[in-house]
Amino acid sequence: MASKTVLSRREFVKDTGGLLIGFSLAEGAVLPQVLSAATESAPALSPNRLEAWLHIDRDGSVHVFTGKAEIGMGVETGLTQIVAEELDVPFSRVVFVMGDTSTTADQGGVGGSTSIAMGSKPLRNVAATARALLVRLAAKNLGASPDDLQVREGVVSVKADPSRKISYAELAASGDLDEALKVSGEGFALNVEGLGKPKDPSSYTVVGQPIPRVDIAPKILGKWQYVTDVRVPGMLHGRVIRPAGVGAKLMGFDDSAAKKIPGYVQTVTKGDFVGLVAENEWAAVRAAKALRVNWSAPQQAFPEQKDLYQHMRSAAPKATKETVKKGDAAGVLASATKKVQAIYEVPFQSHATMGPGCAVADIHTDGVSTIWSGGQKPHALQKGFAELLDVPRDKVRVIWVEDAGSYGRPGFEDTAADAVLLSQAVGKPVRVQWSRADMTAWGSKGPAVVCELAAAIDDHGEITAVDFTSHAFSGGEIMFVPASKDNYLGALLTGIPNKSGVDEFAQWGVQAPAYVFPNVHAVSHIVPAFYDSISPLRTTHLRDPEGPQTSFAVESFMDELAATTATDPIEFRLRHLDNPRAKAVLAAAAEKAGWERRSSPNPNKSAGDVVTGRGVGLSTRGGTYVGTIAEVEVNRRTGAARVTRFVCAHDCGLIINPEALRGTIAANLIQSMSRGMKEEVTFDRSNVTSVDWATYPVARAHDIPTQVDIVLLNHPELPPNGAGEPSSRATAAAIANAIFDATGARVRQTPLTPARIKAALSEPQRA
Repeated sequence: MASKTVLSRREFVKDTGGLLIGFSLAEGAVLPQVLSAATESAPALSPNRLEAWLHIDRDGSVHVFTGKAEIGMGVETGLTQIVAEELDVPFSRVVFVMGDTSTTADQGGVGGSTSIAMGSKPLRNVAATARALLVRLAAKNLGASPDDLQVREGVVSVKADPSRKISYAELAASGDLDEALKVSGEGFALNVEGLGKPKDPSSYTVVGQPIPRVDIAPKILGKWQYVTDVRVPGMLHGRVIRPAGVGAKLMGFDDSAAKKIPGYVQTVTKGDFVGLVAENEWAAVRAAKALRVNWSAPQQAFPEQKDLYQHMRSAAPKATKETVKKGDAAGVLASATKKVQAIYEVPFQSHATMGPGCAVADIHTDGVSTIWSGGQKPHALQKGFAELLDVPRDKVRVIWVEDAGSYGRPGFEDTAADAVLLSQAVGKPVRVQWSRADMTAWGSKGPAVVCELAAAIDDHGEITAVDFTSHAFSGGEIMFVPASKDNYLGALLTGIPNKSGVDEFAQWGVQAPAYVFPNVHAVSHIVPAFYDSISPLRTTHLRDPEGPQTSFAVESFMDELAATTATDPIEFRLRHLDNPRAKAVLAAAAEKAGWERRSSPNPNKSAGDVVTGRGVGLSTRGGTYVGTIAEVEVNRRTGAARVTRFVCAHDCGLIINPEALRGTIAANLIQSMSRGMKEEVTFDRSNVTSVDWATYPVARAHDIPTQVDIVLLNHPELPPNGAGEPSSRATAAAIANAIFDATGARVRQTPLTPARIKAALSEPQRA
């Protein structure tokens, strides 16, 4: 891509006299962050100034700056609607700059389904304040009271005489609209407030409308710019060679064959970090294959895969947390005449992004270093890379540019760290593109989780006690917030010890609904990592951390209790809920699905090879409520199951864009179906062995249900809550419950493969 000079925001405003930063949006699809290989940068403006968030150009364009990023769920479109609504400007005039540490406030990046729920608050308040200031300035120009003015499409006019008018563009050119703001919170919770009061939702005309996503058309037309498209003058291409297995140490290397590859530039080693750079990507690929690296024998740090879950249950915990203690669950269970017990198991899973990670780093020893990355938390990367380079934070600029999906920490941050280390070593910009094998083998993993549940049932069929115990690898072994130098794979290979991990538990009532029972005891354990440093089984956040795993256990167990008490699965859940919104999504899903009230398994199931069934699951997360119904057909001869229909009722409070929300929900259902039915990391004693689409299969087009029905429950009186993850939670359980309804066989381990279903059909159900 062509390089062009980008002025700082202050320089552009000073030069033009307008309220705008300086960049061009060629064809409306090129991100401004991609266009520059800037080597100097001022720190981002303080968030207590209006100009740090919003500027208006002389042509009436509104430029908004946010630390959030668009990672595929339509967040940019939703935020654009919010700003357009509060400012009373056309949607098409609002342009976002996202995730550039030199021009945007640190809002924590993306995570926890908070981009709209929390990230929109300061933007709504800023836009309302800008509108109030513009109206005040217009009143002076028009000789009228602000109360006598109205705003439509960026033009302020006198209500009694609309011919007396002035545009935002004219006002922006004639006055300074900067304003001090009151700042509260930080990171995700960062908020600012000014003199403007946001609109009442009853007056919305833009928010709530199904406006097409701003990124879809240019992506379909091939005009969108991804991080793989970033080009910097003088840029080299890098590749990193990973150890032969967990614990393997670098013993030496021979790069004589690599040096013969046209375009080869240099081999880089530091500790156990081994990489090389070349003039082009193909030369880097060939040279990496030609480089002969001598590794010590890897350690046999992992158990046999067949022993994984037994190891997790028997290992001495690294940490333990009692999360619920209500009544005397242990005493009631000990004296119960009827009990239901079950163990549910979920494996390690890869992020399996459609494209492997890519990043570009331009490291300078005497100026500002710039890194282009698709990592979800650019400001945290800035801090981590400053620490890695041992420079002040303002000497590092991280520019977010969209990569191939995200939804957690798949390896994009580690790719960027590789680029940083190689660029630092050779003194030139370096682009690093991971391979598919890099991404699936060495990218971080979603943690394996085992949940043990037990319930006591009295003579009247009532559940009198529930006990929940989880054993899980920490979802924070690698911090999702990559703000420390010991948090990157490449840095660990150089010899930096890993000290920044945290304990993150799989918890009853947190990653699964808090059903109401008279006696409940819940305990969560963290299983120690197999290897405490450089391991291909390092665990971190995968979409909705521990949510699908824990929800699979709890929602499957609720189904088992309903079956044991011969109760309809939805009716059983409703009996043990005290939240009206949770009840409402179950009722709405049941109505849309035409749910037949009866117990499972289906007493009228077919006698043929192919049988059908339906199952339900409930999700609650951060003020969002989701009821999911799956309909399946199962071939009892082969064990193959197929989802034929999803019905999903979704309540996330105020809906910003119903069509974008539907797309997010549908994508969640398909991705979580893939995780629940196909995805499992395989490994031997030293390495991950699932390294491609053959060994780590994901759902394909032919696996997608023929019917997906989504019911949206809108609550304009409530704030918007997260939608990026909640509908991912209960999918696997709903499918497993549908398989039970169809066959009478309970599968308690994901993925729900034909082999596991067939085994469940042929064996007595374990308790």
